[in-house]
Amino acid sequence: MVREYTPQTQPNQGQNYPPLQSGDRLTRPEFERRYAASPHIKKAELIEGIVYVASPLRHEQHGKPHSRVMTWLGVYQAMTIGVDLSDAPTVRLDLDNEPQPDAVLFLEASAGGQTRISPDGYIEGSPELIVEVAASSAAIDTGSKKQVYRRNGVLEYVIWQSYDNQLEWFWLTDGEYQLLSPDSDGIIRSRVFPGLWLAVEPLLSNRMARVLEVLQEGLQSPEHEAFVERLGRGK
Repeated sequence: MVREYTPQTQPNQGQNYPPLQSGDRLTRPEFERRYAASPHIKKAELIEGIVYVASPLRHEQHGKPHSRVMTWLGVYQAMTIGVDLSDAPTVRLDLDNEPQPDAVLFLEASAGGQTRISPDGYIEGSPELIVEVAASSAAIDTGSKKQVYRRNGVLEYVIWQSYDNQLEWFWLTDGEYQLLSPDSDGIIRSRVFPGLWLAVEPLLSNRMARVLEVLQEGLQSPEHEAFVERLGRGK
């Protein structure tokens, strides 16, 4: 969360806020006030009205997988007009949910996207694609947070379970998440972002040259070219 205090959330007017702790049940405004007053906390989320403060993040289980995801998405965003990318942003989904996903890929509002940027700089609404790096299948990312994303209309949701080293990609269709499986060539192709192709096994085994090679094939596809042309007309 951004640490710049606005008049609405400024914590230094003679008021002491209780520390932000996992398990707290808070409204979204109270969550934001306490988070802004806790600069030592690097990641906290409000999920179904309950606070979750993240533990320190390990390199092998989180930092390294996260960097691979951002490299892959960053190349796609750089080559796709009208698409924006954010690294671990706070997202205001609804009154009970303010997650901080590991990666968010979304269409700009001018290109017909589902989100907007608030006056104080936060993403509001449901990004088209969210990626989470989870410790295991027991993590909140695979449970309540997945249901929150589905209910709020996040169109694609990718979960990388780092301890098990497996990846699941869900696509929202008819109000439910359906699992996208790799094609016979081992590639998952986004239904929302044409040309966003992922070579799953190379990503999991840290063969990023192959991941980017496959992505370049997607970026050179007729589907991506048509997508970019359509987004350009909408801006």
